[in-house]
Amino acid sequence: MATNVYRGSDGTLSVAVESTPEGDLAAAVDEKYGLAPIGRVTGVTVRVTSEVKPFHELGQRFATELRPGNINVSGTIERAHVNGALLGLMLGPAAQTRPQGTFASPAFNLSLQLENPALPGNRSTVTVMGVKLDEWAYGIPEDDFVMEKVGFQALWVKVEDATA
Repeated sequence: MATNVYRGSDGTLSVAVESTPEGDLAAAVDEKYGLAPIGRVTGVTVRVTSEVKPFHELGQRFATELRPGNINVSGTIERAHVNGALLGLMLGPAAQTRPQGTFASPAFNLSLQLENPALPGNRSTVTVMGVKLDEWAYGIPEDDFVMEKVGFQALWVKVEDATA
């Protein structure tokens, strides 16, 4: 039974790549910047939405059935260290030079692992599979930390809980 509670300070965020052309692009960025773990992350959200559709029978005010529809996975990552890694994960080689014509975008998996240091071996891991970054923003405030923020979409998500 999972009864552990976690704080953001208990977590790590890492990039994992698969052996595909899009994965190879992400692997090049990972190799250049060392994204295991991705450092200086201050906020991560993962959203899973299911398009549930109600069926209403003629003469009935309440739905008589709820049918599951498409499932979408998306989220954001905020980071206080701007070095080009996240922009590279979004654009691949296009983050360094403007390619002619079309080009592939990197794809990777994100692993979010939480482990309470007071209970070693008890951990929760959320792995977001087939991630592609779809938004990048860079903020330079007058009197606060410089931050970058990326948005992503993914193919699917899995959760694994372990107990010692």
